[in-house]
Amino acid sequence: VNPSMAGLDMLVQHAYANLTGAAAAVAPARIDIVDCFRKSEDIVPIAEEAIAVKAGCLWLQLDIVNEQAAQLARAAGLDVVMDHCTKIEHRKLAVAA
Repeated sequence: VNPSMAGLDMLVQHAYANLTGAAAAVAPARIDIVDCFRKSEDIVPIAEEAIAVKAGCLWLQLDIVNEQAAQLARAAGLDVVMDHCTKIEHRKLAVAA
């Protein structure tokens, strides 16, 4: 999801303007992780849309923390990760295995 690139194909992936459009494109499957690279103050509307599309997890990258968004997402049943990089965490899992 990248509103400024919506409608374009990048790295063999189609860009969508919002989560609703992306979720419709993958239906009946669902979005597993909403991985956010936005300012902390921009996260609440993203969390609300992640809840609306029934995503599995709201993941906020390094230095991104928004407790209000986290509370909303958790209350709706989403897993929440804040201030962690998916690449770093994935690498830790690969090393541990």
